[in-house]
Amino acid sequence: MLKTKAVAPAGQLLTKDIILQTLHEGLDGQVSGQKVLVLIPDHTRSLPLPFLFRALVDVLHDASQLDFMVALGTHPALSEAQLNDLVGITSAERSSTFAHVGLLNHAWDDPEALTTLGVINAEKVREIAGSHWHDSLPDHVDVKLNKAVLAYDQVLILGPTFPHEVVGFSGGAKYLFPGISGADMINATHWLGALAGVVETIGVKETPVREMIHQAAAYLPTPITLLALVVEGHDLSGLFIGDHISAWDAAADLSTQRHILWCEKPFQRVLSCAPKMYDELWTAAKAMYKLEAAVAVGGEVIIYAPHLDVVSHVHGKYIYQVGYHVLPYFLQDWACFKDIPLGVLAHSTHVRGSGTMQNGIEKANLKVTLASQISAEDCARLNMEYMDPNSINVQEWQHREDEGILYVPKAGEILYRVKD
Repeated sequence: MLKTKAVAPAGQLLTKDIILQTLHEGLDGQVSGQKVLVLIPDHTRSLPLPFLFRALVDVLHDASQLDFMVALGTHPALSEAQLNDLVGITSAERSSTFAHVGLLNHAWDDPEALTTLGVINAEKVREIAGSHWHDSLPDHVDVKLNKAVLAYDQVLILGPTFPHEVVGFSGGAKYLFPGISGADMINATHWLGALAGVVETIGVKETPVREMIHQAAAYLPTPITLLALVVEGHDLSGLFIGDHISAWDAAADLSTQRHILWCEKPFQRVLSCAPKMYDELWTAAKAMYKLEAAVAVGGEVIIYAPHLDVVSHVHGKYIYQVGYHVLPYFLQDWACFKDIPLGVLAHSTHVRGSGTMQNGIEKANLKVTLASQISAEDCARLNMEYMDPNSINVQEWQHREDEGILYVPKAGEILYRVKD
């Protein structure tokens, strides 16, 4: 059930007073004397987290224990200084004003940090996948989650909802799976998303991956309250508080209106600028995901990230091993790739985009070019085109939509689609 909400008119944002009022309406008296864990995103998501952190600490003052855990998925753990910076507090405040508040990292690859809540069996996996089922999917999925959640009386999820390449729309129970889950759920959900395809998934509410995530969340006995955010720029235009399905559903509806930009016709070339919050290609690739559906077959997306010099801090070894390829490239010779983590293969296909294999030759629908500190030699190893970022004059790309050229100054959150 949706407890309360606040939605700003189109073109406007919620004021801090409205946000605080909505937080009090939705949470006052709900956690008195209880142990509360709040799941939050890391620095790769846009939201006014420092303001919301302080507001929640105040609103939840009557909790007997209050901790915040960064739902990292497989992103690298944050240092103490990075955790402080994420929530906007100084080291002095950390040891004084907020000494009673825990700041925690999720550890997806630490077996001691995880517990098994249940199993999604082979029959259910096949049912959820539907027409997208392929025998490369695992025959069952262990629902492993950070065992810390079982030590709390309440779990609160605080995070934004955007169109998402794997699940359709981010947010909600995604902060559990893959946010604080083990590798099984991370790999299964991402590969299922790859089998469904980015263009067919992104910006769609009801997807097989969303169904799998909700199926897994049903195993968690700890009560969940979702604070679903709709962010425009870096501030809120929507706030929905309720159970993790109802609040997410409402936020996804608003995201559909605010985060999808409909174009009259497909573009031939796109300069898609990845902001500095994406500090590895693993996340900066959103500059491709959110544009693919708006580019003509044979067109080009340039991921412009002059600050970026890392493919992936965690998964780089495997990505360099396989490179970036369309989905059929992997499926036609599955025995060669079955030992690569499915999440890595999913990332590979998402970045390379849609395409086919014709007489053993890979035919991608789009040319994907990387303009970053990653060298031309490495781009060749990765099966990506290279462009020297110093050769790009951003001004030359602006205001050329009539020529079939699109400049996106902050890519990764707004989904571009072509009107049918």
